[in-house]
Parts: sequence; structure tokens; C-alpha cells
Amino acid sequence: MAPFLEMKQIVKQFPGVMANDHVDLTVEEGEIHALLGENGAGKSTLMQILYGFYHRDSGEILVDGSPVKINSPSDAIANGIGMIHQDFMLVQPFTVIENIVMGLDNDSPGPLLDLDSAARRLQELSDAYGLEVDPQARIEHLPVGVQQRVEILKLLYRNARLMILDEPSAVLTPQEVEGLFKVIFSLKAKGHSVVLITHKLHEVMAVADRVTILRSGKLEATLNKEDTNPSELARLMVGRDIVFNTEKDPCGRGDNLFRIQGLHVNDDVGHPKVRGIDLSICEGEIVGLAGVDGNGQSEFAQALMNLRTPTAGSIMVDEKEVTNLSPAAHRNMEMTYIPADRRSVGSVGPLSIAENSILGDVLNFSWLGNLFLKEKDIQSHADELIKKYDVRTPGSDLEARKLSGGNLQKLILGREVMRQPRVLIAEQPTRGLDIGATEYVQQQLLEERKRGAAILLISAELEEIIALSDRVAVIYKGQIMGILEPDEVDPENIGLMMAGSRKEDLDKKEVVNG
Repeated sequence: MAPFLEMKQIVKQFPGVMANDHVDLTVEEGEIHALLGENGAGKSTLMQILYGFYHRDSGEILVDGSPVKINSPSDAIANGIGMIHQDFMLVQPFTVIENIVMGLDNDSPGPLLDLDSAARRLQELSDAYGLEVDPQARIEHLPVGVQQRVEILKLLYRNARLMILDEPSAVLTPQEVEGLFKVIFSLKAKGHSVVLITHKLHEVMAVADRVTILRSGKLEATLNKEDTNPSELARLMVGRDIVFNTEKDPCGRGDNLFRIQGLHVNDDVGHPKVRGIDLSICEGEIVGLAGVDGNGQSEFAQALMNLRTPTAGSIMVDEKEVTNLSPAAHRNMEMTYIPADRRSVGSVGPLSIAENSILGDVLNFSWLGNLFLKEKDIQSHADELIKKYDVRTPGSDLEARKLSGGNLQKLILGREVMRQPRVLIAEQPTRGLDIGATEYVQQQLLEERKRGAAILLISAELEEIIALSDRVAVIYKGQIMGILEPDEVDPENIGLMMAGSRKEDLDKKEVVNG
């Protein structure tokens, strides 16, 4: 019997880049198949070819043993192939059922869609697959985990037999991840195939049947999960051994260096987004801020550098108030910021790597009142940064926008760390990075901790928060649900706090149950 999907000798080339170099991929019916690779390895390109976003230069795609042409997402859906993107494709003000039927042909008699019949069919699918969703609920009122179920139901409603899940756990709490795994196993049990794109090797080992690894656009290996382990998978991805256990010295907590009191911040349309945050960080300490994306983390980080003006509260560095100082003045107070948006906020794409390496510090590389730049000093500084932080580039004159995400992040990290800050704010510093780049960035943060910097680590990656942080604060709807000392850190409790439970309430439950 032929496999459900075969991709044979797929080639896709962009100007100057061979994204897929004669890649093979086979997915059996009822199989969970993980797709791994570094940033730029070609896995997203391969899946976008399968879903019709890109056209392959050469190669063949077969479904149930027969060649098919997939030139658009509509072609993919017609062949039983669906894709759920990391950023959900849902219209927030619409109901679940309205999102489900959007774009479908009207099978109802008359000009209007029969939403009641569609809702009944959706309910049947929901019951059959254990995907509890109210068809009449508005998307904007649903938690992220439920919105993901809607995306899965949308594909089931369209009779998808293979689902491509792109980093599906990136925005979920631990409890929601467990629920996602149950859904994936339910899909498998009913004969559906799943291609899982992820950077998280523990997820691969938890749910996958087989794993395909790409490196530099080429097929490196396809393995049964039972025949491999995380260390081998990491080595195949990056070509070297990866250190998984993030070892750090005991926290040499010094003086209270960075203090936030009663901070309130609005979003772009004036709605409250941060509601009275109190937090302090000592010299030589990493405080992790855990939470599901969208709970005020970005507004909080921006306000700390006065890139967004707080509506109330104070920010102190070494007992000196910096709340209303300019971003430049913050830098003069030895504060630096690694933003979540590395391309739009952290760098200026059309400028060279050398020019990006001095952003925020131009005065120290200029003379005659900033009229002339010290070109040799800038070049020397950029060369040192490139070498020290392993920024892979043909030269410092390359435009920053041409760097891969991982190399651009190393450039920004190096630029901020080389200033030897007393306070470092790192917002989602490893988001979207492959396992090799992630390891490197995390080690650099630990080096800064060892040097004595006070570090605020804002991350949606719970494993990263737990591995690097000396204390963990959890944010939900702009408020701190509690701050956990090292002996209190527990993934389950953090997950509950990420969903809105307060630490004191969990403590009371433990006392009662104990």
C-alpha cells in the first residue's frame, strides 16, 4: 500500500540560496512525523511547497501513490492537506462557526449559508475528536489553546487527512500543551497524518513516530523515534554536540539594583495592558518573567526603556529614578534591551552590520559633534563583535536584513552585551532560533549574570525560564500572579499561574491537600 504522502527529490532555489536540495519526505497514513532542522535548513520552505505557497523548481509530490499538482493552498486542501500556522488565521470578532465556514462554497439552498447545519456538523466533529468548542463563541473571547482547536476543526471540516502543525506549542501553557498532545494522538487514532515542525526535542520524543532532519537544505536523516535520542537529533541538526543541561553557579545575589514599583502601561489604543507591576532584581541575578504571549510582556519591556510611556509607577536603577528619562539616558545609566522584534525594533535592515553594531552608541564612534564617524573604530568594533559572537556573514558591510534570524540575534545580543550593562532586559531572546543558536544565547546570558548584571528574562519558553532564572515571576493580563523562589519552581504550578491562578491561592490548596 502506498504511503499517504511522498515528496521526491524536491528542489527549491531562491537567489543565492538553495533552500531545498533534492529532498525526500514520506509520511504514512496515521503517522506523526516530526520535521527538524536549524533556522534556514529548509523545513518551512518544504512545507510551504507542500501547502502551495511556493512552487517547486523540480521534484514530485504523490498522494496515495498518484502524482498531484499543488499550486495553491486550495489545491492542497483538495488533496487532503492542511496547515496550521504559528500565527492563527482566525478573524477575532467572528464566531467559531463563521470562521469554520469562511471561504467555503455555499452548499445551502438559497443565497444564505445554513449556519445551523454547519454548527451541527462542527459539533459532531468536536465530539468525535475530543475538541470541546462552542460553535457560537467569538474567537476574541477564547483562550489561545481553544483557538488552536478551532484551527484544527477548520481543517477537519475541510476533510484534511494530513495536517502540518508549525511550532504548535509556542503560545500554549503546559496544560494546553498536554491537551494538544491528546488531540494529536486522537487524530492519529482516526487515521490522520500529522507533520510537526518544532524546535523542541522533548516534544518530538513525546509524540512523533518518525523524525526527518534537514541541514543546509539537504536531507540529513529519517529515523524511527525508538532508534534515536535528543542528543543524536541535536547533533544531526547542527553538526556538533549540544549541551542540554544549562549549568549555572549558585546565585551570588548582590545589592538590589533594578526596582519597578506600581507600573501601569497602556497599549497602542489606550487600553490598560500592564496593571501595577512590582518587581526587583539584584546584581548577579536573572529574574524570569513567564507568561503566555499577549499578557503585557512587550508593553512592560518597552516601558522599562521608555520606548512606551508608563501611565503610573516608577523605575529605579541603583536608587535613581529613570522612569521618564529618554531611551538614550537609559543607556547612559548602563541599561540595555534585547527586543522581541529583532528586525523592526532591534535593527535597521538596510544598514550594514557594522552600522547596526553601534546603534544607540553612535556618539562614542564619532567626532566633531557627531558630524563624522570614526570608520576605522566602527570597523574594528564590528569585526570584534562578529568574531566573538560567531555572527556568520561574508563581511561587516552586509546589510543586516540579509542575515538569518539566528545571526541577526547574535548581532543584537553582542551589541548590547559588549556595552557591559548593569541592567539587561532580554525579551524573547531565543524565539524562532534553532537549538544551536539558542544554546549560544543562553550561555551568553549566564555569562552576563556571572559578571554581575541584573537581568530580566522575558520568555514564553517555560523550559528556558526554569533553566536560566534564579527567581520566576508569572504574568497574566498585565499583573504578576506571584514570584517563585528556586525551591518553589514547578512547571505545573507555573502553568496554572500563566492561566490566571495566583500563587497564594495555590499555596492554600497545597496546605489543604497536604
